[in-house]
Amino acid sequence: MNEALDVWFASEILVHEASLVRYLARVWPHRDEIHDLRQEVYVKVYEASTKARPKSPKSFLFASARHLITDRLRRSRVVSIEAAGDLEAFNVLIDEISPEKETGARQELKRLAEAFDRLPNRCREVVWLRRVQDFSQKEVAAHMGISEKTVEKQLAKGARLIADYVYGRTSSRIHPRETGTEERSEENVHG
Repeated sequence: MNEALDVWFASEILVHEASLVRYLARVWPHRDEIHDLRQEVYVKVYEASTKARPKSPKSFLFASARHLITDRLRRSRVVSIEAAGDLEAFNVLIDEISPEKETGARQELKRLAEAFDRLPNRCREVVWLRRVQDFSQKEVAAHMGISEKTVEKQLAKGARLIADYVYGRTSSRIHPRETGTEERSEENVHG
């Protein structure tokens, strides 16, 4: 084993053990699996760190934990084809996707992308980091150099603007990103 990596791991990762265990206990329903999860997270972080050490070890640790939990939940929802057997025997209707449904879904996705692109820059970055990159509110605030309250407000604003655009409530309104005035005034208020 790499002694320098072991020292780094102890000083940058293991120091967060209590926080990690609290987080896992809060989000994972099976209390008897918490310590196994913790060990699995440590293995993933250690193995990844042999290739390159993360710039933000604590964030990397918790992101790894979130991904592990997501993977476990996803796997628990998958039903084996063998276990399901013959679907016709269960009188299950297999809903094929019609061309109309596929086209409708593509149009909805396009509208959502357009709404996202119209968000003010800061708002768009907050929504991206929080909802797509799965950063915590605290991580977004630290990454962007803004307060957690600002992250919360920008996230709510982004959700509202996207919903308004997607559902056609304000499609004729000029969006703040187009004028730039609202974003500048927010920067003055929030830093």
